[in-house]
Amino acid sequence: MASLAGIVLLSLLLWSCSKFSDDNNNDTPAAGLMSFNLVPDQSGVYIALSGNNLSNVPLAYTSYSGIYQSIFPGDRPVQSFSYPGDSALAQVNHVFTPHKYYSVFVIGANGHYQNLVTDDNFDSLSAISGKAFIRYVNAIADSSKPIVSIAANGNNVVNNNASFGAVSDFTAIDAGDVAVRVNDGSSIDATRNITLEQNKVYTVLLVGNPAAADTTKAVQIKYITNGTVTGQ
Repeated sequence: MASLAGIVLLSLLLWSCSKFSDDNNNDTPAAGLMSFNLVPDQSGVYIALSGNNLSNVPLAYTSYSGIYQSIFPGDRPVQSFSYPGDSALAQVNHVFTPHKYYSVFVIGANGHYQNLVTDDNFDSLSAISGKAFIRYVNAIADSSKPIVSIAANGNNVVNNNASFGAVSDFTAIDAGDVAVRVNDGSSIDATRNITLEQNKVYTVLLVGNPAAADTTKAVQIKYITNGTVTGQ
């Protein structure tokens, strides 16, 4: 099994604390949290833990923290706020475990928002020659179980009906070019080809609003790299 030390592309060790977490001593064990604004009608979002912002600038729509920030573990409220305006969008409590990795996706539209927290189970992944790892999150506003497919070499490795807010497990897939599609046979149909590198870990972001007239807010497929599995 890959150890947590085998996940690279992290800017901070998880046994020290981010400057944007609570003020405390640096010897406290920490967890890692990556955060995303996937809300098409919120140009900026602040995300906070226990009332402390994770960054000193808001996340623009479809932006993310870029790293796993180290945070204090424990049962903590995860809060999101609009920018400008500073209106509360959503709150959820989550138990964070030391030395584990998590993501929080702020999703929704039209006054209905949620903070979706996932356990990013890197510790269950093993490096496999010729393989990458991929998952998806369905953050398409008002979507109702579109089919999400991810294909390598013409074969669907993922082919699921995904409800709004669904997050799939990380799945091993052949490195190289893969084709991603989300389609509901009606108002949602987007495709994208992505080139994956061996042993890297990816999250596909299915975002947008099918009813949006603004093309920048329409349904689209984005992706980010979470890290790299380096050990067995």
